Amino acid sequence: MPMPTSDGDQSRLNERRPPPIGRLRSSVVRFFRSSRTWIDLGVLAPIGMLVLSAIMLLDLRRDAWDKAERTSKNLLQVIERDIARNVEIIDLSLQAAISNLKSPGVAEADPALRQLVLFDRATTARDMGVMLIVNENGDSIIDSNAVPARSLNNADRGYFQIHKARADLGLHISPPVTSRLLGVPVIVLSRRIDKPDGSFGGVVQASLRLSYFSNLVDQIALGQEGGINLYLSDGTRLMRYPAGPSDVGANLAETPTFKRYLAERSGSFTGVSVRDGIERYYAFTQVGDLPLILNVSLGTREIVAEWQAKATVIGLAMLVLCGLTVSLSLLLGRELGRRATMQAELAKLARTDNLTGLANRRHFEEAFEQASRASARTGRPLSLLVIDADHFKNYNDRFGHAIGDAVLRGLADALRLSARRPNDLAARVGGEEFAILLPETDREGALQVAAAIHRATAALTLPSAGIEPGSVSVSIGLAVSSAGRAAAELYRRADAALYEAKSGGRNQTQCAPNEASLHVPERASARLATS
Repeated sequence: MPMPTSDGDQSRLNERRPPPIGRLRSSVVRFFRSSRTWIDLGVLAPIGMLVLSAIMLLDLRRDAWDKAERTSKNLLQVIERDIARNVEIIDLSLQAAISNLKSPGVAEADPALRQLVLFDRATTARDMGVMLIVNENGDSIIDSNAVPARSLNNADRGYFQIHKARADLGLHISPPVTSRLLGVPVIVLSRRIDKPDGSFGGVVQASLRLSYFSNLVDQIALGQEGGINLYLSDGTRLMRYPAGPSDVGANLAETPTFKRYLAERSGSFTGVSVRDGIERYYAFTQVGDLPLILNVSLGTREIVAEWQAKATVIGLAMLVLCGLTVSLSLLLGRELGRRATMQAELAKLARTDNLTGLANRRHFEEAFEQASRASARTGRPLSLLVIDADHFKNYNDRFGHAIGDAVLRGLADALRLSARRPNDLAARVGGEEFAILLPETDREGALQVAAAIHRATAALTLPSAGIEPGSVSVSIGLAVSSAGRAAAELYRRADAALYEAKSGGRNQTQCAPNEASLHVPERASARLATS
């Protein structure tokens, strides 16, 4: 049987490893052809998508809070400046009235002229009610809106009493009261008037309608849970927007939120309102140097409501996409696994003899070349058995091909039983011709395998065809190589030994001469027992 030939240089060339780029390409191809790879990617990709989505949603949530913070601070700044400017105008009017009242000739001037001199700045303040000058007894003596002054006594008012008791008070802002002249809720801004000797001489006062505050903020949209509050430093609420029936005038001095207002002067925090139990984001500041505290609050649920709607949509979309990705990856992985199994089966079929299930000629030749190179590299012996069924043509002619095929399958089973080591390879290389590779096996070991083959063959029976034990036999040619000779040379020697076995009467094993022998090869034969 002719075998491929190769010289020593070609053998060494074949043993060279593939270049690194080739190995890398092969690794990449194997990686992407693996069904496990696609299943893993199908799981990892959705996890990555979910992580990125979570990061994006967290960024959107931070944006929502940043927007709420900017909105609150901008509103605080605008409202605080307007209130501070309006109060400053009223206070300047109060101070001007006190200063002008002390000017020579003002007290003796015509009442209408005196009114004009004393209250010339009062008209620039928005929502101002009435400016009055009351004497030490609380009686109105000069009225910004009437000449002569309307009869009124404010001695019972808190601001009058505190100015009377304290000479160092300066500007005082009262809690909300109902104006006795206007009949509407107001706060009263007042300053003390001293007589030349320093004793209490009365009060100059100006009322500011509470409608000023509601008009200032009534176009601001803060949501259903938002609000704007203005407090006196003693905790009295002057204004709330939107207002409830008991909001104005309530005192919140003992609440945690107001205590924080006083302690920090300005800032922001999240807390639960004692008014309605709703969690809000509070931004607050003191109005200039005045005893006023302004805060803007936004409901935390409303701050994140838009974000929650987006998060719900994005989350559901990501779950659907991730589910589809995982499902498709599993289907793809299963299909690739199925294809890999089919390819493995096809590869096995391409290397397996269909009739006997042994390695076919192609598989045998590849394994023979590899084993020959390994023997040359390691110096370990390599034995080869070439087996041929004796008188096989008679079985086909007498019993038909079906029985002949059964005999071949029985012989294949006998070879498998005899060559049991993992590296041993039994193959069908022709019609009724077989071969067994025995790596790292010397002549004695190969002879033991050959003897086992003879025994197993002798036990072969086919009762349906009248084939009894001992009816089937084989001839075996054995050759051993330990000098790194080419595969073709070893096969030629084993085939020659097989010819000798057949010529010598069949049902025997003939060993090829030792490679080291220089004389004419010795015909070593061993007729083996079949039982």
